[in-house]
Amino acid sequence: MGQRRDGITALLLAYAQAEPPEEVRAGMRLSVLDWAACGLAGRREGAFGGWSVPGQGPCTRFDGLAGSPAEAALVNGTLSHALDYDDTHFAHIGHPSVVVVSAALAVAEAVGAPFADMLDAALVGAEASVAAGLWLGRDHYEVGYHQTATAGTFGAAVTAGRLLALDQGTMRHALGLASTMAAGLKSQFGTMGKPLNAGLAARAGVEAAHWAGQGMTSAEHGVEGPLGFGATHHGADQTVAFAWRMAAVSHKFHACCHGLHATLEAVRGLALADARQIVVRVHPRWLSVCNHPAPQTGLEAKFSYAHVLAMAAHGRETSDIASFTDACASDPQMVAFRDRVSVTGDPKLSEMQAHVTVDGAVYTHDLDTPQPLEERRARLRRKAQTLVGASRSEALWQAIDAGDLGRFGQLLVP
Repeated sequence: MGQRRDGITALLLAYAQAEPPEEVRAGMRLSVLDWAACGLAGRREGAFGGWSVPGQGPCTRFDGLAGSPAEAALVNGTLSHALDYDDTHFAHIGHPSVVVVSAALAVAEAVGAPFADMLDAALVGAEASVAAGLWLGRDHYEVGYHQTATAGTFGAAVTAGRLLALDQGTMRHALGLASTMAAGLKSQFGTMGKPLNAGLAARAGVEAAHWAGQGMTSAEHGVEGPLGFGATHHGADQTVAFAWRMAAVSHKFHACCHGLHATLEAVRGLALADARQIVVRVHPRWLSVCNHPAPQTGLEAKFSYAHVLAMAAHGRETSDIASFTDACASDPQMVAFRDRVSVTGDPKLSEMQAHVTVDGAVYTHDLDTPQPLEERRARLRRKAQTLVGASRSEALWQAIDAGDLGRFGQLLVP
C-alpha cells in the first residue's frame, strides 16, 4: 500500500484504520512497559518536583492526580520523557511512545476501551508519527524542529481518533486541526522544555481528535497543502509508503544519549580497565551532540563518549540513572581514564553504528541490527526493575501481558 494521491494525509488515514500484525503488537507491549517505567521514574525527577497541572477527571496521571484526557496526556507525556530514557525511532529521529501511549491511555480510560484497543491505537499512532517524520525529512529536524513534538502530534491525533471511532472525514479534520497545533523546538534540549514538548504533542493530538469529533472543521489539506504544515515548516515532502516500522524501534538500555549506545553495546562485556588506548569512530553528527570531552556534572556525563567508557571500564552501571552523578563526573579514576579515549567522525558509518578499537582490536555494533524479541524483553524487564523496583515492574508486565487496563492504570499511581 503506497502513499495515495493526496499525499501524507491519506497515508495517516490508512494507519488509523489498519490492523497491526501480531509480531508488531508484541514489540509495542514492550514499549508500553518501557513508557510506564520511565514515567514512574520521571515523576521522581527533581526538576519536575514542583510542577503542577490542576485537573479533575477519569484519567490516570503519573503524578497521582486524575485529570481530563487532555490533562492526563500532557502530564504523562511530559513525565515519561523527563529522563530522556524512552524509546527512539532513528528513521525520523524521534521518541514515538512517550507521545502516543500517553494519548492512548488517556482516551482509552475516558471512553472505557479495553487494553487491546489502547495498544492498537498507540501502535498505529506511533507508525503514523514515524511516517510523518519521514515525510517531513531531515531538513525539518536540522533547521530546529523537534520531531517528537511535531510529527508526534499527528501520531497522537491518529491514536485518539481511532479510540474515538472517528470516520475518515472527521479524522481528516482532526489531522487538519493537528497541523495548526503541532509545535516544538530543539532549542529546548537540555531544559525542562524538551519533555514538555512531548506532553504538549500528546495533549494537542487528543484535543484535535476530540474537537473534530464535536464537529470542528479544518482545512482539508492542512498537513500537506500549499500553506500547510509541511510547506511552512521546512518539510521535504518525501514520498512514504505504508509499512510497519515500529518493529525497528530502538529502546534505550543505557541512561545516556542514544548516540552513545552503539559504542557501549560494542564493548559490552569487555574488560576495559587495563586498556591503554580506545579509539571510537561514529557518524559525524554525533560529535556535536555527545562528545563532551571533560564533563563536570552528571548530566554532562550523559553526553560524553570518554566518560561512559570510563564508567564501563570501572563497573559503573550505565543502565542505572543513579550512576550519572556529579561525583561520578569528577571521580579522579574516571577523569584519568578519559584521557585514553579519542573520538573521530566517519561519514561512511550510519547514525546507528560504532566502531571501537581497543588496543588494536576492533569491536563494532549497529543498533539497526534486529534484536531477538526474547532478548529485548529480558533487557527491558531488567531496565524496568532498575527504574521502579522488582515488584512494581513485574506487576506492570503481568497487567500488560494479561491486557488488564484497569490494573495497569492502578500501577501507574506513585
